[in-house]
Amino acid sequence: MIISVKNLVKQYGSFEAVRGIGFEVQEGEIFGLLGPNGAGKSTTLEIMETLRLKTSGEVLIGGFDIDKDPNEIKQIIGVQLQTSGFYPALKLVELIELFAGLYNRNVSPMELLKKVNLEDNAKSVFKSLSGGQKQRFSIATTLINNPKIIFLDEPTTGLDPQARRNLWELIKEIRLQGTTIVITTHYMDEAEILCDRVAIMDAGKLILLDSPDRLIDQLLQTGFERKKESKGANLEDVFIQMTGHALREGA
Repeated sequence: MIISVKNLVKQYGSFEAVRGIGFEVQEGEIFGLLGPNGAGKSTTLEIMETLRLKTSGEVLIGGFDIDKDPNEIKQIIGVQLQTSGFYPALKLVELIELFAGLYNRNVSPMELLKKVNLEDNAKSVFKSLSGGQKQRFSIATTLINNPKIIFLDEPTTGLDPQARRNLWELIKEIRLQGTTIVITTHYMDEAEILCDRVAIMDAGKLILLDSPDRLIDQLLQTGFERKKESKGANLEDVFIQMTGHALREGA
């Protein structure tokens, strides 16, 4: 395992946002942290990212204790910034050079941009990018320090279906390079396609943890049936098929 969380608690005064949860993440997997708004998943993610202090419990990231070794943890993780966190008038190569300097790393901006299919936008300013391009660039910045683990917080929110699927392919490619990925999302189809396992939180508690396939099978074994018969495709498939699969400018 590369992440271990035991009896994690986070309190704000008398309010308990995270209520004694525990889970493990295996090296090289895509692990989904799911739940409705207010479930405590973002708080849990921020604690693992060393961005928020816990109240009690134990969190180990890459073998390092989050209380004793936060600086060591920061060296091995990549955290996706919200797109509002970038200087809008800087070119992409300039932004990468800026972040590389903060990490004290020597990187090739063009090689990094090529990984996320943005090499043709190297001299574009950040504010000129489309929503999908901004999200791909945001993920590129998580790779600057060659991390063992990256954290993605709702990476496809607000994107059109084609841009979402393009980003899914990018996430899969990053995992194939051996990187462990922890992702939060409100899109259950996204979690089902991307995640090896998911942890579902509600009201600060962990209520389910397993692979998407096994969780679905367990539900079906209870006699659950959809009200509407499932077809072999959905409206999103129609959209993708009719607008084209190829990655295009603006996706």
